[in-house]
Amino acid sequence: MQIGVIADDFTGATDIAGFLVANGLATTQMIGVPAAGTQVEGDAVVVSLKSRSNPAEEAIADSLAALEWLQSIGCRQIFQKYCSTFDSTAKGNIGPVADALMAALGTDITVICPALPVNGRSIYKGYLFVGDELLEESGMKNHPITPMTDSNLMRLMDGQSKGRSGVVTVSTIEQGAEAVKARIERLRGEGVSYVVLDAVTDAHLDVLGAAVADMAFVTGGSGLGAGIARAVASDAPGRIEELGRAAAEAGAPLPGRGVVISGSCSVMTNKQVAAYRKLAPAFDVDVERCLADAEGYGAEMAAWALEQPHGAGIPAPLITATASPEVLKAVQAKHGSAASEAVEQAFAAATRSLAEGGITRFVVAGGETSGSVTQALAVKGFAIGPQIAPGVPWVRATDRPLSLALKSGNFGAEGFFLDCQPEDVRAALEVRA
Repeated sequence: MQIGVIADDFTGATDIAGFLVANGLATTQMIGVPAAGTQVEGDAVVVSLKSRSNPAEEAIADSLAALEWLQSIGCRQIFQKYCSTFDSTAKGNIGPVADALMAALGTDITVICPALPVNGRSIYKGYLFVGDELLEESGMKNHPITPMTDSNLMRLMDGQSKGRSGVVTVSTIEQGAEAVKARIERLRGEGVSYVVLDAVTDAHLDVLGAAVADMAFVTGGSGLGAGIARAVASDAPGRIEELGRAAAEAGAPLPGRGVVISGSCSVMTNKQVAAYRKLAPAFDVDVERCLADAEGYGAEMAAWALEQPHGAGIPAPLITATASPEVLKAVQAKHGSAASEAVEQAFAAATRSLAEGGITRFVVAGGETSGSVTQALAVKGFAIGPQIAPGVPWVRATDRPLSLALKSGNFGAEGFFLDCQPEDVRAALEVRA
């Protein structure tokens, strides 16, 4: 077992699992910390936690439990996975979890690299960009749970962690992996614990992957995971293509009825919902109803979805709590975090009823919502399938006939929800258009 990943949410877990498979490492995704003695085969395993926004003490405990299991199955490198937009509150959880994992592993230095250039996330001189905008100027400033108001990763880590941060800039990375290694060692000698790695292109990630492939502990996003995977798999010609074919078989979506559930309020998800509701029936979630009776209202959502027409050429119905920044601010001002919690409880209740009603394909937008749906389905693990969009693979439950696409908020193009529909649906809608 080469790599053991501890992911702080479910979309982040499928994100990096998809990139590991696509770049040559046979990967299994586990939901929650597996029981002691559980064994898996392959090159990498991803443990999906729901620890991004819960209290830091809980996130640390869950992450240390995941570490203990990953060590028990012989993982040689531990990878702390977080979002490419570094979603984190001012008090954590990325820094506190990294501190705890470093202490448990007995290492004094690690790297910080959430970059994912293919999805517009880049790091330059330690500053995180979303497209051409600084993180703090992007739509992430309006995130309902982890609003990002600073783009400087060194400052973020210095504020969250017990260590001190430094940076490896693009100019060093373009000198190659050995130059990166040397720079990390110099920073270690200066007492730096957290080394932020610039990355503007996939070529930079290849250099970084080779430079950190032998470190006991790394942190970052799926882009760094892909770089490490390419470095590890480079000794086996043809392996990447072989894994791609196997992934298409192991995790390809199952036939059957589907549903789209959207809880993300990101800029891109708003566009995706607006595009899809022109093609499919849509149920707009009422936050007040969720607060009044989440369980009952969730059952009502499910009943509506199950009543919708289905069959050849008919798109899956959409249940959406996605809202504009203005609406989101008003809801937060009135109800605070209770609104998000109530919506997620309603989504979980709806999911249980939908599965009982015969839904086998779930397309889910948003990290918190993906966690709610997956936990409600009580899935134990996933086989990783082909990518629908960068960072969003199809996954298939290992213990039940269920297929899921778990999408982080800003991932995917505007037509993503249509891209998730069976081929006959896409063809029928194209003819209609």
